[in-house]
Amino acid sequence: MPYFSDDIIEEVRSRNDIVDVIGQYVHLTKKGSTYFGLCPFHNEKTGSFSVSPNKQMYYCFGCGAGGNVFTFMMQYENFTFGEAMEALADRAGVALPKQEYSAAQKREADKKQRLLEINKEAARYFYTLLRNDRGKHALAYFQKRELSEETMKKFGLGYSDQYSDDLYRYLRSKGYEDEILKESGLVTIDERRGGYDKFWNRAMFPIMDVHNKVIGFGGRVMGDGEPKYLNSPETPIFDKSRNLYGLNFARTTKKPQFLLCEGYMDVIALHQAGFDNAVASLGTALTAGHANLLKRYTKEVYLTYDSDGAGVKAALRAIPILKEVGITTKVINMRPHKDPDEFIKALGAEAYQDRIDHAENSFMFEIRILEQQYDMKDPESKSAFYHEVAKKLCSFTEKIERDIYVQAVAEKYMLPTQDLQRLVGKYGMQMEGIRKQPTQLKTGINEKNASARGIKKEDGMKQSQKLLLTWLIENTGLYHKIKKYIAPKDFTEEIYHKVAEVLFQQFEESGEANPAKIVSMFPDEEAQKEIAALFNARIHEIESKEDREKALKETIIRIKQNSIKYRSGHLAPTDMAGLMQLVTDKRDLEELEKLHISID
Repeated sequence: MPYFSDDIIEEVRSRNDIVDVIGQYVHLTKKGSTYFGLCPFHNEKTGSFSVSPNKQMYYCFGCGAGGNVFTFMMQYENFTFGEAMEALADRAGVALPKQEYSAAQKREADKKQRLLEINKEAARYFYTLLRNDRGKHALAYFQKRELSEETMKKFGLGYSDQYSDDLYRYLRSKGYEDEILKESGLVTIDERRGGYDKFWNRAMFPIMDVHNKVIGFGGRVMGDGEPKYLNSPETPIFDKSRNLYGLNFARTTKKPQFLLCEGYMDVIALHQAGFDNAVASLGTALTAGHANLLKRYTKEVYLTYDSDGAGVKAALRAIPILKEVGITTKVINMRPHKDPDEFIKALGAEAYQDRIDHAENSFMFEIRILEQQYDMKDPESKSAFYHEVAKKLCSFTEKIERDIYVQAVAEKYMLPTQDLQRLVGKYGMQMEGIRKQPTQLKTGINEKNASARGIKKEDGMKQSQKLLLTWLIENTGLYHKIKKYIAPKDFTEEIYHKVAEVLFQQFEESGEANPAKIVSMFPDEEAQKEIAALFNARIHEIESKEDREKALKETIIRIKQNSIKYRSGHLAPTDMAGLMQLVTDKRDLEELEKLHISID
């Protein structure tokens, strides 16, 4: 990751007004001093997404997404921080200092850049061939599949010529050497045959990464050749287990879930029909890498695999992989049709949306497929099925979730719920660690009660500290009225303490707050989100000035009392300086309780 100084980061941030940048992606409407719009990070009908030109920050009161202009670009465009810096610096005309790389790093970066150039050149060539006489068979194929010219252009579809060295000769004419062409995966170099193409006489599907850079290709043979579908091999820029076809488009969908398909044509057909949330793995079974990639963009995945036996097996393999990373999964039923492409051609987009709306819970899908292995008319086989179902139900470690599924399965198969619950309990007790359940349950109840009391208190204090930090940045004159009584040490939450230190320093040095700059000091995305939340605590619901002043005073007193109590509990017996400070703080607290604090 490239290193940038704090000064250059702040220059780039300050020269990219957050309202202007976000306004390119989200329709914003001004209300008072703040802009509002529909949140691009979750599906909503009423605009809870706020952008503050004063704070140079955004915050969604619905899903909690928030940060500064860098955070937005990283979340929306899925950029790294370095990529966000480069994009915003380019937008503002800021020249970034050249990064120092080792000789090996420079060679590797140069190689990857050349491979991207080669793929881009190849994609352009294939795209051109499709649209002249040499590509008429591939064009006819795409047209037969009912793809519009607009769709073909969107996905950059093309054709690789019937001559097996056509692309090789073209790329050589562009100045690329055999060594780099071999590494691209587009060309094979043979001592006897020379250079020849990986893809020839095929309808071509460029594969793009999330930043719309061509990293590989898929090709469907025109005619009876084998294999029917061929993909680029792994290269320094193409890892098929960590990329998904169509993700460059699907990542900006407003739909609440992703549709996971098996093939390129399924993705393209779904996008053409208006389902811009469709993606597919690249000629390989779903991997943990795919699942983690999906998790960055969605919490829900609907499997829309082929309805044949192979598609069912693929779905059964995918479900636990997705569950492992915390993705909720459902299965779309496309019968009597084979795949999404065929379904939409036959029944249309509206019918497909209905199938999405009625998609099957993945666990119930697994149970339904399991049922097919048993003769439900035979009592012995039927009993064996119920025992297998009970074993599967034990996979739910949360009792409440397990009970819900027990009830759902019992209702579907007309079983008494208590009988199935008893069977699940029997198998559950046989599992490692479950035998300790009575002890754990007793401890858990005690911990839960204690935790509930502690969390309520902690949450109340966190909220008080949030409120005061929000007050300080929205009413900068307040700082000089309260700095005698409140210091960064009084913010006992670790991240709030760090923020308060920087904020108080800003007030002392310039008399102004720069919350967006503070966000940039925290590289972790979750920390940035939390800081955005603490700078957007709701304080304006108290209407009258008198009530707001009373609430402010009570908040400051509460924070000070908590700080004194916290430091008293952590004070070493020999710490005389700390003890004297506590005495001073208690005296200040008594004075504070008599004080009137104006918010003017």
